[in-house]
Amino acid sequence: MDDNPPTVPAQAELDVLRSRIAGDVIGRGEDGFDATRRAFLLTLDQRPAMVALPQSAHDVQEIVRFARSAGLRVAPQSTGHGASPLEDLGDAILLKTSRMRGAEIDPDTRTARAQAGAQWQDVTGPAAEHGLAALAGSAANVGVLGYTLGGGIGWLARKYGLSANSVVAAELVLPDGTLVRADPTNEPDLFWATRGGGGGMGVVSAIEVALYPVRELYAGVLFFPIERSAEVLHAWREWTASVPDELTSIGRIVQFPPIPDVPEQVRGQSFVLVEAAYLGQERAGEALMRPLRELGPAMDTFAMMPPPGLAALHMDPPEPVPARGDGVLLADTPVGAIDAVVAVAGPDSGSPLLSVELRQLGGALARTTAADAGPQRPQRPQGPQGPQATLAGSCAVFAVGLAPTPEMGEAVAAHVRQVKGALEPWRAEYDYFNVLDSPGDGDAVLPPDSYSRLRQLKARYDPDESIVSAHPIRPAV
Repeated sequence: MDDNPPTVPAQAELDVLRSRIAGDVIGRGEDGFDATRRAFLLTLDQRPAMVALPQSAHDVQEIVRFARSAGLRVAPQSTGHGASPLEDLGDAILLKTSRMRGAEIDPDTRTARAQAGAQWQDVTGPAAEHGLAALAGSAANVGVLGYTLGGGIGWLARKYGLSANSVVAAELVLPDGTLVRADPTNEPDLFWATRGGGGGMGVVSAIEVALYPVRELYAGVLFFPIERSAEVLHAWREWTASVPDELTSIGRIVQFPPIPDVPEQVRGQSFVLVEAAYLGQERAGEALMRPLRELGPAMDTFAMMPPPGLAALHMDPPEPVPARGDGVLLADTPVGAIDAVVAVAGPDSGSPLLSVELRQLGGALARTTAADAGPQRPQRPQGPQGPQATLAGSCAVFAVGLAPTPEMGEAVAAHVRQVKGALEPWRAEYDYFNVLDSPGDGDAVLPPDSYSRLRQLKARYDPDESIVSAHPIRPAV
């Protein structure tokens, strides 16, 4: 039984909404409710008042208007990634945009238009046919929208910045049901907020992002036995200080479970990894990787590949999984921080975690900005490459473990807290939307000036907080 019984619309009200949209409406207790309310992390138990599955922006408008008349909030969601920080949904419609997966590539303007439910695989493959790449996430099945609204640190980030700052336009349904286009000249405040502010001003029904001329990259993974965690991660840390912006990397401790979904060559084994992608040719890439390759990896997968191949690099799960995790942004990553990670997640630590990763920042993410063009302090330089961003911090850390039972979930959660606690001395002033996977308002993931400005916009566009988003922005009073 729910501790907080939801607001459940009457059947007659649901039928009225059904008559107005091409998509589906599923009430509590109806067939399909449990399947459609599911988040990507199966340990989460989302319990909305109802689920709506729109097929168009018009459907979204009707659902938002219905929510207002019924006294309900609206929680937009596509793949269900990033759902952990959401507030209770008992008074909300879970608006699942998974059927709105349209994506269009314009090679002339080097842009992509993606509907609210589009996944990165819907963009990266078609873009690659034109020799173009998006600032995509590390997994093909992550939603373009949620990832981008929260910033987006992908394999090209040190060269081109946060994905949020490649946004050139967005289409939003405001809380009153009005559909607007936000770009630098039309609704510029909404455009600013959309580029990394978390998406709490309205329901974004489509987004347009810049693409970049990339046909191939040199990328792969070096696998070392987990017993060499300290040696490899210290070498990785020193190496990152000298690599160019064209290279983005991750140092990572992984304990692969002994399950059929894991490739046989790594199943049940534990490693310390270096994952990297280099925007350049093979010879130059080999030279850059030589200091780490000379350590003698057990496996080496580096090769030239088209941009869609990057989706396999991080080995993210293709289907929803029972897991728990959380992350933190580090202001600095000194020797002591590496020692702390190895102590809590390396060999002999007793860690139940599947993965602890340290994602290299810097480059375009760290340069001082001259203009305030979005909540994550991006810079929008002149030229065809589009916007770039600055994100305070040297490294983004994320720890996660499988949790198929409640007992394992508690053990994993406790160890994730240990990882974060061990890194507390080097924690940045604020975190980052797509890394902090525990509840907290927007002031936990944004600079103070950005959060203040977003609060003013929230008060203007959604003073009743009718749009539910992760790390919510509270309206200024």
